[in-house]
Amino acid sequence: MEGFKRAFSAPWPKTLRYQGDGRPFWRIVVAEATDCTNNDYFEEVYQYYARGNAWRLPAGAYEMLHDLKNAGVKLAVVSNFDTRLRKLLKDLHVSDMFDAIVVSSEVGHEKPAPEIFKIALDQIGVEAGKAVHVGDDETADKAGANGIGLQCWLWGEDVKTFAEIRDRILTRFPE
Repeated sequence: MEGFKRAFSAPWPKTLRYQGDGRPFWRIVVAEATDCTNNDYFEEVYQYYARGNAWRLPAGAYEMLHDLKNAGVKLAVVSNFDTRLRKLLKDLHVSDMFDAIVVSSEVGHEKPAPEIFKIALDQIGVEAGKAVHVGDDETADKAGANGIGLQCWLWGEDVKTFAEIRDRILTRFPE
């Protein structure tokens, strides 16, 4: 786990980390985290995490998305990830809950760049002042969102449960 954290937080050249399927980036992360540069091993790990059954939604996430969607709230994913994300969200049975899925490897911008947030807002037809971004990174999420006038709640600091997110959104943005 320490190797993964170290590899994931290492400086990356001024290009997108996630280009296309993200293999060059993930190859470095896996090698750094495991001390293994064997390509067969990398492919096994990479393919494993390309399947939805390698992932799980945290408790309460599905219910929150369902409640917000049913309340008419427009939802978007804004993610620094590779082209596998859409399939993963589909495998997890949540892709249909989102009005927009904006993936850095597809749009050519990575959080905290303002463009990735603007693309999401444009796709859902909502102004920055009438939206909130929930993220987990002070720089990529909070600074990026705040930079275009979008409020951001950091997971674990500003919000701690999915029920809290649901309740705050429904209170702040009633129909």
